Amino acid sequence: MSVLVTGGAGYIGSHVVRLLHQRSESVIVVDKLSSGIKGRIDSAPLIDIDIAAPGATQILVEAMLKHNVTSVIHFAAAKQVGVSVEQPEFYFEQNVGGMTNLLQAMREAKVDRLVFSSSAATYGMPEVGSVTEDLDCKPINPYGQTKLIGEWMTANAARAWGLRAANLRYFNVAGAGWPDLADTATMNLVPIVFAAIKAGKSPVVFGDDYDTPDGSCVRDYVHVLDLAEAHLAALDYLERDHRENSVFNVGSGEGSSVFEVLEEIRLVSGIDFAIDIQKRRAGDPPKLCADVSRIEATLGWKAKQNMHSIIESAWAAAK
Repeated sequence: MSVLVTGGAGYIGSHVVRLLHQRSESVIVVDKLSSGIKGRIDSAPLIDIDIAAPGATQILVEAMLKHNVTSVIHFAAAKQVGVSVEQPEFYFEQNVGGMTNLLQAMREAKVDRLVFSSSAATYGMPEVGSVTEDLDCKPINPYGQTKLIGEWMTANAARAWGLRAANLRYFNVAGAGWPDLADTATMNLVPIVFAAIKAGKSPVVFGDDYDTPDGSCVRDYVHVLDLAEAHLAALDYLERDHRENSVFNVGSGEGSSVFEVLEEIRLVSGIDFAIDIQKRRAGDPPKLCADVSRIEATLGWKAKQNMHSIIESAWAAAK
């Protein structure tokens, strides 16, 4: 009885692997190590493959049978929004193709529990500041489209062969549960700002004239350790016979503006850096936060960390 974690050597995946080990679960990691780090998966066996590649299905089937896999947590995917616009074919190949191979392998190996790493990008640009899972999804980029298609695929598999799935729509993830599991990519606001101030540059803010209290965009930030714990709660949820919902927002339920995040970074780092204000980017809604009432009521999960602990843990890990 074990859990297979695709993308388990990555930023979020490695936090989940560590929590699974802490509760004495047997874990197998599948990761092609394009951005993941092998040293982060502790004692878990590593299967180094691209799950979207030809032949991956059979390798996955053999691994599931060999290790008596009963559940899968699926992180492995390409996730840069800008690149997805430039290379949509690659994103559909990786994210939809990888999901196809994984689900086929699960069906053949008779593994019927899946926690899927989805995204708030499935919503697109909703006209409300706080989004519920019942909102009509209208993704505006190929990345968000691939995540929504992934959710459709889990729903189809549930109808066709009884897959039990939980789709977790992440909002903005930051922080570090342990210093050695820091976010090493510079794709999100917090690591981007860290990289700028360490290079002696001014962090860029795109737009200060939004209809928000301080003029900058407001987003929902969730600590990566809280997010990791949500995956374990979802895994446990799949053991229930009655499962009313399969889609859950994962966020704090509260918003922080870009300027508020920058001020918290100033306080934690002790560096009084300047800010480079530039024009708005196309496609940025003024406010986007999660309604987290469903996950709280159904899974009993709630974010515990605040913005200060997010920045404090991220800064300590970055140093």
